[in-house]
Amino acid sequence: MAHSFHVKSSQLHLKWSRALTPVLTVSSGAEVSFDLRDGGNNQIRPDNAATAMADFNFADTDPALGPVFVEGAEPGDVLKIEFLELVPGEYGWTAIFPGFGLLADEFPEPQLKIWDLTESGLVTSSSGLRHAVFKKGIQVPVEPFLGVVGVAPATHEELSTIPPYAASGGNMDCRYLSRVGSVLYLPVNVPGALFSCGDGHAAQGDGEVCGTAIETPMRARLRLTVEKKVIREGKGWRLNCPHYITTPLTREQREAQVVADKGEYAALGIHSDPREASRMALKGLIDWLVAERGLDTRAEAYMLASVSASLKMAEVVDMPNYAVACSIPLSLFVVE
Repeated sequence: MAHSFHVKSSQLHLKWSRALTPVLTVSSGAEVSFDLRDGGNNQIRPDNAATAMADFNFADTDPALGPVFVEGAEPGDVLKIEFLELVPGEYGWTAIFPGFGLLADEFPEPQLKIWDLTESGLVTSSSGLRHAVFKKGIQVPVEPFLGVVGVAPATHEELSTIPPYAASGGNMDCRYLSRVGSVLYLPVNVPGALFSCGDGHAAQGDGEVCGTAIETPMRARLRLTVEKKVIREGKGWRLNCPHYITTPLTREQREAQVVADKGEYAALGIHSDPREASRMALKGLIDWLVAERGLDTRAEAYMLASVSASLKMAEVVDMPNYAVACSIPLSLFVVE
């Protein structure tokens, strides 16, 4: 049985660097647990919600816990990360920050939503899925994952933890690659890989359009395994960006999904610029949420879209235009 190791919430960094001193050294195949801070470095909490936005410091965001030195990992190898357990904290938050998000130009004022993620605050549907309450009549499925998962870069520069990087991962904010049961593969760039993770999310749509998900502290347990480069090179290929495998649904999950599925509503943006097509689709969905689903403000609809709506590339070949859909599950809207 593999030994277990633990990284405390205080063992964090705000830059990716091959010069960082490891907080742990583990053997390949070891399980490591992490007490993660949220993506805002725990600057926003229920007890300071009234002042948190005004006091928020972006320089302290997206902390990564680690790094963990994995014995036997060498440049050219691959680090396999298995996500074994993810436990969200008792609260979460979603915010609109001025100058940040896909529609930053249309939402200049700060907004904050605090979520109750306690057992008493969550709702378990008839399908067995746990939901966080956005407001009366709107419930968002809790699907935890990690936004930040990465290894040290090959460069000798210090890199911000805010963007993702093709060669080392980082703040990828992809809800599929880091949920329980998923397996992520990252290129190893330095001896020991120097693995770190952070940025717990209780739920997020594809795109995280307003700039935040349901941000929450999280307890995570992962398995780190080295795959030697000779195996992949023998098959004629090499990893040059993150790859991942998602877990298959259990029978119970499939049954719950069928019960919960009520279809989707979507707006389709069409434009010669994929980003503008995405903006068009998102704005269309926001308009519908306010007009037809009783959202009080466009800012409220924007935050709901960020945690539950998904941008999807519908087509890329019919030049000169691209088509991007922004869809939201109709199962979010419940009769109480």
